[in-house]
Amino acid sequence: MSVMGCAGWKLFWLIFLVSTFSHYGAVRVTVRESSVEVIQGESAPLPCSFFTLMPLFRLSIIWTLTPLSDPDSPTQVIVYDHGQVIESPSFMGRVGFVGMPWSADIFLNDTRVSDAGVYRCVVSNPPETGDPGIGELSLTVLAPPSLPMCLWEGDTDTGGNVKLSCVVLEGFPAPQLIWEKVEPDQIILPVNMDGGMMGSVQISNVSAEASGLYRCSVSNPLGTQHCYINLSVYSPPNNTPGTLQGVLLSLSMALLQLALVMLGMWLHRSARETKWRDSHEEDECHNEIKYTPSLIKRSFV
Repeated sequence: MSVMGCAGWKLFWLIFLVSTFSHYGAVRVTVRESSVEVIQGESAPLPCSFFTLMPLFRLSIIWTLTPLSDPDSPTQVIVYDHGQVIESPSFMGRVGFVGMPWSADIFLNDTRVSDAGVYRCVVSNPPETGDPGIGELSLTVLAPPSLPMCLWEGDTDTGGNVKLSCVVLEGFPAPQLIWEKVEPDQIILPVNMDGGMMGSVQISNVSAEASGLYRCSVSNPLGTQHCYINLSVYSPPNNTPGTLQGVLLSLSMALLQLALVMLGMWLHRSARETKWRDSHEEDECHNEIKYTPSLIKRSFV
């Protein structure tokens, strides 16, 4: 009876295990954490446990990543197949299994912002039938803002329009962007967000007062970065038309005075020549009159 009872219990447990196995599929996968958060550069553990009734001779584990930046393009991270480990080139040297072959957990070192996304753990163990076991978790990589880049475009002559732009390539959570004039006066400027992580300031009808040092600040809970633009607005000299008119008037007066001097000199010279000519003609006439009577007198003798 006791032997039959023991055999009965074994049969019961076998039926129970088969029933459970049939209910849950060939391989059961459990992800202990649905999301993992890590700071850029640190190591991230990605847990994935599995249960199987078969030996692990043909165990296969595939980890994939669906990045947040491109949800339609999942990529392979690491594979365990028939005792061999294959790392994806983009994760080479940064990813590895923990506790193989009894666990599908992996670690990811030197995390980057591009590592963020949804990770999927797919486990199969032939000759078990049924669909592979699948588990998913999300990885969030926090990062301080990268150094922003400040740019400007437009006309810096008085009356022109100038646009100041600031671009930051990385940072999570998305950095807050602020534009301000810091010298000679400190003024907070309204920012137009141009999509992504880019913000600009439009300065219309610029004047000399717009000249100065401008700063763009990008910040999130992990840090703050700055970039600067030194804006110089060109202003022409004051009263340029009046100055030009004054120069032209002075030049005209100088030419008029020169003409008057030359005219005076010409008149003076003409007068002297006329006076000399008249005097010479008078002397010639006088000599001619004195000489004539002598001739007449001689003619009578």
